[in-house]
Amino acid sequence: MLLVEDDLKIASFVSKGFREARFALDHAVDGDDGLSLALNTPYDAAVIDIMLPGMDGLRLIEELRKKHIHTPIIVLSARRSVDDRIKGLQIGGDDYLTKPFSSGLQTKRTGPLP
Repeated sequence: MLLVEDDLKIASFVSKGFREARFALDHAVDGDDGLSLALNTPYDAAVIDIMLPGMDGLRLIEELRKKHIHTPIIVLSARRSVDDRIKGLQIGGDDYLTKPFSSGLQTKRTGPLP
């Protein structure tokens, strides 16, 4: 998984949930680093915030799609309007999740994580 999120509190929460569900996760704090990671590593999925330093999330998603990167993308944003959701999906997002959110991940740990 690739997480591109500049809010470290949210990134920590999301990372913890994915790792507890036994997903490997890379994290970038800005769009430029997110693009670099996505172009150099094949990911099964990505969670990308819209409001990022440097390249914003919408431009990042557009760049990935232009370069024929078809990784499923969940757009993560505090923007809640219907127009924002439509734009996020039209530019190449596969789903749109608004902040704040609940992880919905409930796992039973049976030992230390790898």
